[in-house]
Amino acid sequence: MPKLLKLFFMKHLWIATAFAMMCIAAQAKQNKQSSPTEKKLAAYLMVFHQDEDHGLHMAISHDGYTFTALNDGKAIIAGDTIAEQRGIRDPHIMRGPDGAFYLAMTDLHIYAKQAGYRDTEWERDGQKYGWGNNRGLVLMKSRDLIHWKRTILRIDQLGDEFSEIGCAWAPEVVYDTTRGKLMIYFTMRFGNGQTKLYYAYVNNDFNTLETKPKVLFEYPIDGKSAIDGDITYAWGKYHLMYVAHDGKSGIKHAWSDRPDGGWQYEPDFVDFEPRACEAPHIFKRIGENKWVLMYDIFSIQPHNFGFAETTDFEHWTHLGRFNEGVMKTTNFRSPKHGAIVLLTKKEARRLEKKYNNR
Repeated sequence: MPKLLKLFFMKHLWIATAFAMMCIAAQAKQNKQSSPTEKKLAAYLMVFHQDEDHGLHMAISHDGYTFTALNDGKAIIAGDTIAEQRGIRDPHIMRGPDGAFYLAMTDLHIYAKQAGYRDTEWERDGQKYGWGNNRGLVLMKSRDLIHWKRTILRIDQLGDEFSEIGCAWAPEVVYDTTRGKLMIYFTMRFGNGQTKLYYAYVNNDFNTLETKPKVLFEYPIDGKSAIDGDITYAWGKYHLMYVAHDGKSGIKHAWSDRPDGGWQYEPDFVDFEPRACEAPHIFKRIGENKWVLMYDIFSIQPHNFGFAETTDFEHWTHLGRFNEGVMKTTNFRSPKHGAIVLLTKKEARRLEKKYNNR
């Protein structure tokens, strides 16, 4: 090989090698990123949906009490752009130990016929499969809350044993510290039968399951169902808040040493609502030994969120409803099925700059 040609190839080989090493180093740096410590947290991001548009909405609070919706209250992401049923419900957001944000939602539009997305009320026979008989979840992952990678997870396609599910609702994600994995859990029923909570482990890219769904929790009384699970790790225990359909639709609490089972049942309702409520979610107040239970009071008009506060998951203080107590909204009303993740000041300002031009 001529000397000049050899030098040419060696030079470009060195450049290609250097570029590859840079890419590997960048990926390694990204993989080593972790969640910020509580000292760096300064804001609260609430995700929710609204029945009017079946899209993803966001609101920010800098004190944990007063929330202002981004994008003038309009959806941040339109449901018809990300879901098979052209609408989403029940969004849940969490931050993983890698610092990334994981967003899980129900792929369901309960007014799709009225919106012109299908010719029937439901995708399938309502008598056979029940109310809202969807079959999929929407999974999304982001590092900046603006750019997202998306996957449609069809539970009915995980195997023949899941082909006849009646619903897959209200997915949430928790990091299982005992196994070092992300665990997704959701409400599911077969046909039009009893709803239970199921779980599976999901890969780090958040686009496929590593295990098939198994029962996470079922209500201990025959004929009664459990839906809308929310798991929080605090005081060395995993705390499961869920909706019990037992006389009324209300919030109950169970606890375990691990997130995938072994739950200790507590019979008392912990919400303060005389009317039916659902969609419990726990968030921690930054810098305080206080956790707040938020729940959706779907049985009132206009519907609203209710709140209770605890320091030990045994005793609860009633905080009232949005705009009827210490919790406030400034530019939106009637949120549905919300969840909250804690942000740094930089992360909150980036979202406000993006969607509020601030």
